Amino acid sequence: MSKNKDESPSDDDGEERHGMRHGVYKHELYELQVELVKLQKDIIANNRRVLVLFEGRDAAGKDGTIKRIVQHLSPRETRVVALGKPSDRETTEWYFQRYTEHLPAAAEMVLFNRSWYNRAGVERVMGFCTDTDYERFMEQVPYYENLLIGSGIHFIKYYLDISKKEQKARMKERRENPLKQWKISPIDEVAVKHWDNYSKARDAMLTGTHSEWAPWTVVDANKKRLLRINVIRDLLSRIDYEGKNGKRIEPDPDIVMPFDDKLIEKGKLSK
Repeated sequence: MSKNKDESPSDDDGEERHGMRHGVYKHELYELQVELVKLQKDIIANNRRVLVLFEGRDAAGKDGTIKRIVQHLSPRETRVVALGKPSDRETTEWYFQRYTEHLPAAAEMVLFNRSWYNRAGVERVMGFCTDTDYERFMEQVPYYENLLIGSGIHFIKYYLDISKKEQKARMKERRENPLKQWKISPIDEVAVKHWDNYSKARDAMLTGTHSEWAPWTVVDANKKRLLRINVIRDLLSRIDYEGKNGKRIEPDPDIVMPFDDKLIEKGKLSK
């Protein structure tokens, strides 16, 4: 009989791989999810707009992290956006157009599971856009994000980083676990093959689109439980809200790091 847990049995193989004992993780997650409910109540009460963007390598843990954030939040005021391949019509639109329609309205929190940064990542690496398309994107995206913030949106963007060894292990698990095979895509299957190209694209993206108004935050995603706990802590630490328990929400600085060119120079990002 399968275990009735928040994680699959393969996720429950101890502190060594996931960085935190299961019981400690469940307790900490509960406390942080209580804080997330407080945050949402404040967002609704004050008609705030919050946008959280998640990027990262394939199998970096975006799905699982977002799931824990929204798990106990109101679905009416919380939306997860994970857009698929653009339609023929959408390929003729302004690149940011199909993302713009999903931005938060008053009292909403929206989480993007991948975003317009597809152009700087998978599209760049796999040749799904031209050099001109890419260069235009890199030029326009800081202005686009400045407009979002200028309109009153509270905007946070995370890049989840994992090692090549961990990515291989998670891809293998997806192929073997019947409950996770829906996550497998043709792009995922060649992710390891194009590892070096993705590293170069990541470095160019982070360096070229990190700005004072829309900075990147890099997260070490090799330990799933530490990833989830520390992203939620960081998210809560970025926004003031009624009843905030500040003692619980300081992220580990070795897990959650403000992006800086020195992270690349010092080899802090996976190669």
